[in-house]
Amino acid sequence: MNERETLKSSRDLLLKLHKRMLDNERELYESFNGPLKPTEFLSLLLEDEDFAWLRKFSMLIVEIDEMFAQKDGFEEGMLTANIEKVRELVMMTEPDEYFRAKYQLSIQSDSEAASLHSEIKGLVLEN
Repeated sequence: MNERETLKSSRDLLLKLHKRMLDNERELYESFNGPLKPTEFLSLLLEDEDFAWLRKFSMLIVEIDEMFAQKDGFEEGMLTANIEKVRELVMMTEPDEYFRAKYQLSIQSDSEAASLHSEIKGLVLEN
């Protein structure tokens, strides 16, 4: 698999993992605080510090999407750089302890999240 394919596949899996973790966090939040309207949940995602760890995923997904959407193309080095960012994210090399703790808890408590995490990790480590 070339770098372009690796990054596209990683991005797609990252999006699924992000969605899974969002759903789990929402369910947990609502179990303590009651149901949320979609706009209320969006506000939490964008502004609440308890959800900040998930923004690392969404920002990377957006960055990858923007790279692929460039009309003038992009430098090949951007593929390598973004694969490395995905690798750092799923390897939890992030110095933010709260991020690592929340991410680890998420993949330990949900088998689908763990499976997606493993798939992404396998893709970016073999590249």
